[in-house]
Amino acid sequence: MFPIFELLPLVLKQMLSFILNPLFYLVIILVAVQYQRMLKLRQKFFGFTHGRWWPDALQATGYGVLGGLLGSMLMLFVGLTLSGSGLQYIWPLAILLMLIDARFLCFAYAGGILALSNIIFGWPAVSPPQVLGLVAILHMVESVLIYFSGHLGAVPSYIKLGKDRLVGGFILQRFWPIPVVALIVIGQTELPQTGVEMPDWWPLIKPELEAQLDTLVYSLFPVVAGLGYGDIATARNPREKSRLSAKYLALYSMVLLVLAVLSGRYEPAALMAALFSPLGHEAVIYLNKKIELANKALYVPSGQGVKVLDVVPGTAAWKAGLRSGDIILTINGVALFNKGALEYMLHQNQGLVEIAFVSEKDKAYRRELVKIVPDIPFGVLPVPEGEERSYMEFTTPGSLLKKWLKRFKTWAR
Repeated sequence: MFPIFELLPLVLKQMLSFILNPLFYLVIILVAVQYQRMLKLRQKFFGFTHGRWWPDALQATGYGVLGGLLGSMLMLFVGLTLSGSGLQYIWPLAILLMLIDARFLCFAYAGGILALSNIIFGWPAVSPPQVLGLVAILHMVESVLIYFSGHLGAVPSYIKLGKDRLVGGFILQRFWPIPVVALIVIGQTELPQTGVEMPDWWPLIKPELEAQLDTLVYSLFPVVAGLGYGDIATARNPREKSRLSAKYLALYSMVLLVLAVLSGRYEPAALMAALFSPLGHEAVIYLNKKIELANKALYVPSGQGVKVLDVVPGTAAWKAGLRSGDIILTINGVALFNKGALEYMLHQNQGLVEIAFVSEKDKAYRRELVKIVPDIPFGVLPVPEGEERSYMEFTTPGSLLKKWLKRFKTWAR
Protein backbone atom coordinates (compact mmCIF):
# COMPACT_ATOMS: atom_id res chain seq x y z
CA MET A 1 0.00 0.00 0.00
CA PHE A 2 1.29 3.49 -0.87
CA PRO A 3 2.47 5.21 2.36
CA ILE A 4 0.66 8.48 1.75
CA PHE A 5 0.33 9.39 5.43
CA GLU A 6 4.06 8.94 5.98
CA LEU A 7 5.07 10.96 2.92
CA LEU A 8 2.57 13.79 3.32
CA PRO A 9 4.28 15.44 6.35
CA LEU A 10 7.65 15.26 4.55
CA VAL A 11 6.19 16.87 1.43
CA LEU A 12 4.49 19.62 3.43
CA LYS A 13 7.75 20.35 5.24
CA GLN A 14 9.65 20.68 1.94
CA MET A 15 6.91 22.87 0.45
CA LEU A 16 6.90 25.13 3.49
CA SER A 17 10.66 25.60 3.27
CA PHE A 18 10.41 26.45 -0.43
CA ILE A 19 7.51 28.86 0.03
CA LEU A 20 9.98 31.00 1.98
CA ASN A 21 12.41 30.89 -0.96
CA PRO A 22 12.79 34.15 -2.97
CA LEU A 23 12.43 32.17 -6.20
CA PHE A 24 8.85 31.31 -5.29
CA TYR A 25 8.04 34.98 -4.79
CA LEU A 26 9.63 35.82 -8.14
CA VAL A 27 7.15 33.45 -9.81
CA ILE A 28 4.32 35.03 -7.80
CA ILE A 29 5.38 38.46 -9.08
CA LEU A 30 5.33 37.20 -12.67
CA VAL A 31 1.86 35.77 -12.08
CA ALA A 32 0.71 39.01 -10.44
CA VAL A 33 1.82 40.98 -13.51
CA GLN A 34 -0.46 38.81 -15.65
CA TYR A 35 -3.45 39.48 -13.38
CA GLN A 36 -2.69 43.18 -13.45
CA ARG A 37 -2.75 43.03 -17.25
CA MET A 38 -6.08 41.18 -17.23
CA LEU A 39 -7.60 43.78 -14.91
CA LYS A 40 -6.55 46.59 -17.27
CA LEU A 41 -8.12 44.68 -20.14
CA ARG A 42 -11.38 44.39 -18.20
CA GLN A 43 -11.32 48.06 -17.25
CA LYS A 44 -10.70 49.00 -20.88
CA PHE A 45 -13.78 47.11 -21.99
CA PHE A 46 -16.06 48.67 -19.38
CA GLY A 47 -14.54 52.11 -19.89
CA PHE A 48 -13.81 52.96 -16.27
CA THR A 49 -11.43 52.00 -13.47
CA HIS A 50 -12.64 49.37 -11.04
CA GLY A 51 -11.45 46.36 -9.06
CA ARG A 52 -8.02 45.27 -7.84
CA TRP A 53 -5.55 42.77 -9.21
CA TRP A 54 -3.93 41.55 -6.00
CA PRO A 55 -6.92 39.52 -4.67
CA ASP A 56 -6.79 37.46 -7.89
CA ALA A 57 -3.04 36.97 -7.49
CA LEU A 58 -3.40 35.87 -3.86
CA GLN A 59 -6.27 33.55 -4.72
CA ALA A 60 -4.26 32.00 -7.56
CA THR A 61 -1.30 31.50 -5.21
CA GLY A 62 -3.52 29.64 -2.77
CA TYR A 63 -4.86 27.39 -5.52
CA GLY A 64 -1.31 26.95 -6.81
CA VAL A 65 -0.03 25.70 -3.44
CA LEU A 66 -2.88 23.16 -3.26
CA GLY A 67 -2.16 22.14 -6.85
CA GLY A 68 1.51 21.76 -6.00
CA LEU A 69 0.63 19.45 -3.13
CA LEU A 70 -1.49 17.31 -5.45
CA GLY A 71 1.26 17.25 -8.09
CA SER A 72 3.89 16.32 -5.50
CA MET A 73 1.89 13.34 -4.27
CA LEU A 74 1.26 12.18 -7.85
CA MET A 75 4.97 12.40 -8.65
CA LEU A 76 5.84 10.39 -5.57
CA PHE A 77 3.14 7.84 -6.40
CA VAL A 78 4.57 7.09 -9.85
CA GLY A 79 8.18 7.52 -8.71
CA LEU A 80 9.02 10.42 -11.01
CA THR A 81 12.60 11.65 -10.59
CA LEU A 82 13.97 14.97 -11.78
CA SER A 83 17.24 13.37 -12.91
CA GLY A 84 15.72 11.98 -16.10
CA SER A 85 12.93 14.50 -16.65
CA GLY A 86 15.00 16.74 -18.95
CA LEU A 87 13.93 20.01 -17.32
CA GLN A 88 17.21 21.60 -18.41
CA TYR A 89 16.17 20.98 -22.03
CA ILE A 90 12.41 21.42 -21.82
CA TRP A 91 12.43 25.06 -20.78
CA PRO A 92 14.77 26.37 -23.54
CA LEU A 93 12.95 24.30 -26.18
CA ALA A 94 9.55 25.52 -24.97
CA ILE A 95 10.74 29.13 -25.23
CA LEU A 96 11.98 28.53 -28.80
CA LEU A 97 8.66 26.94 -29.74
CA MET A 98 6.87 29.96 -28.30
CA LEU A 99 8.42 32.04 -31.09
CA ILE A 100 6.35 29.97 -33.55
CA ASP A 101 3.11 30.22 -31.56
CA ALA A 102 2.47 31.44 -28.02
CA ARG A 103 0.51 28.34 -27.08
CA PHE A 104 3.60 26.18 -27.75
CA LEU A 105 5.05 27.49 -24.48
CA CYS A 106 3.83 24.25 -22.99
CA PHE A 107 5.66 21.14 -21.85
CA ALA A 108 3.35 18.95 -23.97
CA TYR A 109 5.17 20.06 -27.13
CA ALA A 110 8.72 20.41 -25.82
CA GLY A 111 8.47 17.17 -23.82
CA GLY A 112 7.10 15.24 -26.78
CA ILE A 113 9.86 16.51 -29.08
CA LEU A 114 12.59 15.66 -26.54
CA ALA A 115 11.23 12.16 -25.97
CA LEU A 116 10.90 11.57 -29.71
CA SER A 117 14.45 12.81 -30.33
CA ASN A 118 15.79 10.48 -27.66
CA ILE A 119 13.91 7.49 -29.08
CA ILE A 120 15.03 8.10 -32.68
CA PHE A 121 18.49 9.64 -32.29
CA GLY A 122 19.47 8.72 -28.74
CA TRP A 123 19.91 12.41 -27.88
CA PRO A 124 19.53 14.24 -25.56
CA ALA A 125 20.21 12.03 -22.58
CA VAL A 126 16.73 12.02 -21.08
CA SER A 127 14.34 9.30 -20.01
CA PRO A 128 11.21 9.42 -22.24
CA PRO A 129 9.00 7.83 -19.54
CA GLN A 130 10.19 10.40 -17.00
CA VAL A 131 9.77 13.33 -19.41
CA LEU A 132 6.29 12.31 -20.50
CA GLY A 133 5.29 11.40 -16.96
CA LEU A 134 6.21 14.94 -15.89
CA VAL A 135 4.13 16.39 -18.74
CA ALA A 136 1.16 14.19 -17.81
CA ILE A 137 1.22 15.03 -14.09
CA LEU A 138 1.56 18.79 -14.64
CA HIS A 139 -1.41 18.72 -17.02
CA MET A 140 -3.40 16.64 -14.55
CA VAL A 141 -2.78 19.28 -11.89
CA GLU A 142 -3.70 21.98 -14.41
CA SER A 143 -7.00 20.24 -15.19
CA VAL A 144 -7.92 20.22 -11.50
CA LEU A 145 -7.05 23.91 -11.14
CA ILE A 146 -9.07 24.76 -14.24
CA TYR A 147 -12.06 22.79 -12.99
CA PHE A 148 -12.21 24.64 -9.67
CA SER A 149 -10.92 28.11 -10.59
CA GLY A 150 -10.61 28.44 -14.38
CA HIS A 151 -13.76 30.58 -14.58
CA LEU A 152 -12.67 33.13 -11.97
CA GLY A 153 -11.83 36.60 -13.18
CA ALA A 154 -13.25 36.01 -16.67
CA VAL A 155 -12.89 39.11 -18.85
CA PRO A 156 -15.89 40.09 -21.01
CA SER A 157 -15.15 40.62 -24.67
CA TYR A 158 -16.74 41.05 -28.08
CA ILE A 159 -15.63 38.11 -30.19
CA LYS A 160 -15.71 37.68 -33.95
CA LEU A 161 -16.55 34.13 -35.00
CA GLY A 162 -15.64 33.46 -38.60
CA LYS A 163 -15.84 36.38 -41.03
CA ASP A 164 -18.91 38.33 -39.98
CA ARG A 165 -20.41 36.87 -36.81
CA LEU A 166 -19.90 39.09 -33.76
CA VAL A 167 -20.99 37.77 -30.36
CA GLY A 168 -20.35 38.42 -26.71
CA GLY A 169 -18.16 36.13 -24.69
CA PHE A 170 -15.48 35.85 -22.05
CA ILE A 171 -11.71 35.51 -22.11
CA LEU A 172 -10.68 32.89 -19.58
CA GLN A 173 -7.11 33.30 -18.40
CA ARG A 174 -5.64 32.00 -15.17
CA PHE A 175 -2.07 31.66 -13.92
CA TRP A 176 -0.85 29.70 -10.93
CA PRO A 177 2.55 29.49 -9.14
CA ILE A 178 3.11 25.81 -8.38
CA PRO A 179 5.61 24.68 -5.70
CA VAL A 180 6.26 20.98 -6.37
CA VAL A 181 8.27 18.42 -4.41
CA ALA A 182 9.83 15.69 -6.58
CA LEU A 183 12.34 12.89 -6.13
CA ILE A 184 16.03 12.88 -6.89
CA VAL A 185 18.38 9.87 -6.72
CA ILE A 186 21.23 10.67 -4.33
CA GLY A 187 23.03 7.35 -4.43
CA GLN A 188 22.74 3.66 -3.74
CA THR A 189 23.48 1.39 -0.83
CA GLU A 190 22.81 -2.15 0.29
CA LEU A 191 22.86 -1.20 3.95
CA PRO A 192 19.61 -0.71 5.91
CA GLN A 193 18.36 2.87 5.62
CA THR A 194 16.00 4.93 7.72
CA GLY A 195 13.13 6.54 5.91
CA VAL A 196 9.84 5.62 4.32
CA GLU A 197 9.55 2.08 3.02
CA MET A 198 7.91 1.96 -0.39
CA PRO A 199 5.76 -0.94 -1.67
CA ASP A 200 7.17 -3.65 -3.94
CA TRP A 201 5.37 -2.34 -7.06
CA TRP A 202 6.94 1.10 -6.71
CA PRO A 203 8.12 2.99 -8.75
CA LEU A 204 5.70 2.82 -11.66
CA ILE A 205 8.14 4.87 -13.77
CA LYS A 206 11.58 3.44 -13.10
CA PRO A 207 14.73 5.60 -13.29
CA GLU A 208 17.05 4.61 -16.13
CA LEU A 209 20.17 4.00 -14.06
CA GLU A 210 22.80 1.26 -14.07
CA ALA A 211 21.86 0.06 -10.61
CA GLN A 212 19.51 -2.25 -8.78
CA LEU A 213 16.31 -0.35 -8.05
CA ASP A 214 16.04 -1.70 -4.52
CA THR A 215 19.47 -0.26 -3.66
CA LEU A 216 18.72 3.34 -4.76
CA VAL A 217 18.43 6.09 -2.19
CA TYR A 218 16.01 8.94 -2.92
CA SER A 219 15.58 12.39 -1.48
CA LEU A 220 12.86 15.01 -1.82
CA PHE A 221 13.69 18.14 -3.79
CA PRO A 222 11.42 21.20 -4.11
CA VAL A 223 11.06 23.12 -7.40
CA VAL A 224 8.68 25.81 -8.60
CA ALA A 225 6.71 25.96 -11.82
CA GLY A 226 4.07 28.19 -13.35
CA LEU A 227 0.92 26.91 -15.01
CA GLY A 228 -1.42 28.91 -17.22
CA TYR A 229 -4.80 28.45 -18.85
CA GLY A 230 -6.35 30.34 -21.73
CA ASP A 231 -9.74 29.83 -23.33
CA ILE A 232 -12.80 31.60 -24.70
CA ALA A 233 -16.44 31.10 -23.70
CA THR A 234 -19.17 32.09 -26.16
CA ALA A 235 -21.61 29.16 -26.17
CA ARG A 236 -21.38 28.49 -22.42
CA ASN A 237 -20.90 30.59 -19.34
CA PRO A 238 -17.33 30.74 -17.98
CA ARG A 239 -17.89 28.10 -15.28
CA GLU A 240 -19.42 25.58 -17.69
CA LYS A 241 -16.74 26.18 -20.33
CA SER A 242 -13.79 25.89 -17.94
CA ARG A 243 -15.15 22.67 -16.44
CA LEU A 244 -15.67 21.16 -19.89
CA SER A 245 -12.10 22.09 -20.83
CA ALA A 246 -10.85 20.62 -17.56
CA LYS A 247 -12.50 17.28 -18.31
CA TYR A 248 -10.89 17.07 -21.76
CA LEU A 249 -7.49 17.99 -20.32
CA ALA A 250 -7.84 15.46 -17.49
CA LEU A 251 -8.63 12.70 -20.00
CA TYR A 252 -5.58 13.71 -22.06
CA SER A 253 -3.29 13.70 -19.02
CA MET A 254 -4.54 10.30 -17.79
CA VAL A 255 -4.00 8.68 -21.20
CA LEU A 256 -0.52 10.22 -21.43
CA LEU A 257 0.38 9.05 -17.92
CA VAL A 258 -0.68 5.47 -18.74
CA LEU A 259 1.40 5.59 -21.93
CA ALA A 260 4.37 7.01 -19.99
CA VAL A 261 4.19 4.15 -17.48
CA LEU A 262 3.90 1.57 -20.28
CA SER A 263 6.73 3.17 -22.26
CA GLY A 264 9.22 2.02 -19.61
CA ARG A 265 8.23 -1.55 -20.34
CA TYR A 266 7.34 -1.64 -24.05
CA GLU A 267 9.24 0.25 -26.74
CA PRO A 268 6.20 0.81 -29.02
CA ALA A 269 4.42 2.50 -26.11
CA ALA A 270 7.30 4.99 -25.81
CA LEU A 271 6.86 6.09 -29.41
CA MET A 272 3.08 6.32 -28.96
CA ALA A 273 3.51 8.42 -25.81
CA ALA A 274 6.01 10.79 -27.48
CA LEU A 275 3.62 11.37 -30.40
CA PHE A 276 0.53 11.61 -28.21
CA SER A 277 2.07 14.32 -26.00
CA PRO A 278 1.88 17.14 -28.62
CA LEU A 279 -0.79 15.67 -30.90
CA GLY A 280 -3.17 14.83 -28.06
CA HIS A 281 -2.76 18.35 -26.70
CA GLU A 282 -3.57 19.77 -30.15
CA ALA A 283 -6.63 17.52 -30.27
CA VAL A 284 -7.85 18.96 -26.96
CA ILE A 285 -7.47 22.52 -28.32
CA TYR A 286 -9.12 21.57 -31.61
CA LEU A 287 -12.05 19.84 -29.93
CA ASN A 288 -12.62 22.72 -27.52
CA LYS A 289 -12.62 25.20 -30.36
CA LYS A 290 -14.82 23.16 -32.66
CA ILE A 291 -17.46 22.60 -29.98
CA GLU A 292 -17.51 26.30 -29.16
CA LEU A 293 -18.00 27.27 -32.80
CA ALA A 294 -20.59 24.58 -33.47
CA ASN A 295 -22.89 25.54 -30.61
CA LYS A 296 -25.29 28.46 -30.47
CA ALA A 297 -23.74 31.64 -29.08
CA LEU A 298 -25.08 32.51 -25.64
CA TYR A 299 -24.33 36.23 -25.47
CA VAL A 300 -26.24 37.70 -28.42
CA PRO A 301 -29.28 40.04 -28.64
CA SER A 302 -32.41 38.29 -27.42
CA GLY A 303 -34.95 40.05 -29.64
CA GLN A 304 -36.43 41.95 -26.71
CA GLY A 305 -34.81 44.25 -24.22
CA VAL A 306 -31.05 44.50 -23.75
CA LYS A 307 -29.10 41.38 -22.86
CA VAL A 308 -26.31 41.77 -20.29
CA LEU A 309 -22.86 40.40 -21.00
CA ASP A 310 -21.28 41.30 -17.66
CA VAL A 311 -21.75 43.46 -14.56
CA VAL A 312 -19.14 45.14 -12.35
CA PRO A 313 -19.50 44.10 -8.68
CA GLY A 314 -20.43 46.92 -6.31
CA THR A 315 -22.01 49.15 -8.97
CA ALA A 316 -25.66 50.20 -9.14
CA ALA A 317 -26.38 47.48 -11.70
CA TRP A 318 -24.89 44.84 -9.41
CA LYS A 319 -26.86 46.10 -6.40
CA ALA A 320 -30.03 45.92 -8.48
CA GLY A 321 -29.38 42.20 -8.93
CA LEU A 322 -28.34 42.28 -12.58
CA ARG A 323 -25.98 39.50 -13.64
CA SER A 324 -24.48 38.12 -16.81
CA GLY A 325 -27.16 36.75 -19.14
CA ASP A 326 -30.03 38.80 -17.70
CA ILE A 327 -32.29 40.79 -20.06
CA ILE A 328 -33.18 44.39 -19.13
CA LEU A 329 -36.73 45.02 -20.36
CA THR A 330 -37.70 48.49 -19.13
CA ILE A 331 -36.47 51.51 -17.20
CA ASN A 332 -39.27 53.44 -15.46
CA GLY A 333 -41.75 51.56 -17.61
CA VAL A 334 -40.14 52.54 -20.92
CA ALA A 335 -39.36 49.51 -23.09
CA LEU A 336 -35.74 49.06 -24.26
CA PHE A 337 -34.85 47.71 -27.70
CA ASN A 338 -31.08 48.22 -27.91
CA LYS A 339 -28.13 49.35 -25.83
CA GLY A 340 -28.40 52.87 -27.27
CA ALA A 341 -31.84 53.20 -25.68
CA LEU A 342 -30.40 51.85 -22.42
CA GLU A 343 -27.65 54.48 -22.38
CA TYR A 344 -30.17 57.22 -23.17
CA MET A 345 -32.54 56.19 -20.38
CA LEU A 346 -29.73 55.95 -17.85
CA HIS A 347 -28.58 59.44 -18.82
CA GLN A 348 -32.07 60.95 -18.69
CA ASN A 349 -33.17 59.34 -15.43
CA GLN A 350 -31.38 60.19 -12.20
CA GLY A 351 -32.07 59.24 -8.59
CA LEU A 352 -34.31 56.25 -7.89
CA VAL A 353 -35.43 54.46 -11.03
CA GLU A 354 -37.29 51.20 -11.57
CA ILE A 355 -35.59 48.53 -13.66
CA ALA A 356 -37.48 45.49 -14.91
CA PHE A 357 -35.49 42.50 -16.12
CA VAL A 358 -35.59 38.74 -16.63
CA SER A 359 -33.05 36.79 -14.59
CA GLU A 360 -30.99 34.24 -16.52
CA LYS A 361 -30.43 32.14 -13.41
CA ASP A 362 -34.05 31.33 -12.56
CA LYS A 363 -35.88 32.78 -15.61
CA ALA A 364 -37.91 34.98 -13.24
CA TYR A 365 -39.29 38.46 -14.01
CA ARG A 366 -38.02 41.04 -11.53
CA ARG A 367 -38.54 44.72 -10.82
CA GLU A 368 -36.01 46.57 -8.68
CA LEU A 369 -35.45 50.14 -7.55
CA VAL A 370 -31.93 51.39 -8.06
CA LYS A 371 -30.27 54.76 -7.45
CA ILE A 372 -28.64 56.33 -10.51
CA VAL A 373 -25.96 58.88 -9.59
CA PRO A 374 -24.68 61.37 -12.23
CA ASP A 375 -21.13 60.69 -13.53
CA ILE A 376 -21.04 57.32 -11.71
CA PRO A 377 -20.97 54.36 -14.15
CA PHE A 378 -24.03 52.12 -13.97
CA GLY A 379 -21.71 49.11 -14.33
CA VAL A 380 -23.38 47.00 -17.01
CA LEU A 381 -21.90 45.83 -20.33
CA PRO A 382 -24.51 44.80 -22.96
CA VAL A 383 -23.92 42.13 -25.57
CA PRO A 384 -22.67 43.42 -28.96
CA GLU A 385 -25.15 44.71 -31.50
CA GLY A 386 -23.88 44.95 -35.06
CA GLU A 387 -20.45 46.50 -35.64
CA GLU A 388 -18.14 47.19 -32.70
CA ARG A 389 -14.88 49.09 -32.56
CA SER A 390 -13.10 46.58 -30.35
CA TYR A 391 -13.25 42.82 -30.62
CA MET A 392 -11.07 39.74 -30.72
CA GLU A 393 -11.05 37.12 -33.43
CA PHE A 394 -11.80 33.47 -32.82
CA THR A 395 -10.51 31.69 -35.90
CA THR A 396 -12.02 28.62 -37.48
CA PRO A 397 -10.42 25.28 -36.50
CA GLY A 398 -9.02 24.60 -39.97
CA SER A 399 -5.29 24.95 -39.31
CA LEU A 400 -3.80 23.68 -36.07
CA LEU A 401 -0.63 25.70 -36.57
CA LYS A 402 -2.33 29.12 -36.58
CA LYS A 403 -3.11 31.20 -33.59
CA TRP A 404 -6.64 30.66 -32.38
CA LEU A 405 -6.62 33.41 -29.86
CA LYS A 406 -5.40 36.73 -31.29
CA ARG A 407 -4.67 39.94 -29.47
CA PHE A 408 -7.17 42.70 -29.21
CA LYS A 409 -7.50 44.70 -32.37
CA THR A 410 -8.93 48.16 -32.17
CA TRP A 411 -9.99 50.05 -35.23
CA ALA A 412 -10.73 53.77 -35.08
CA ARG A 413 -13.84 54.65 -37.00
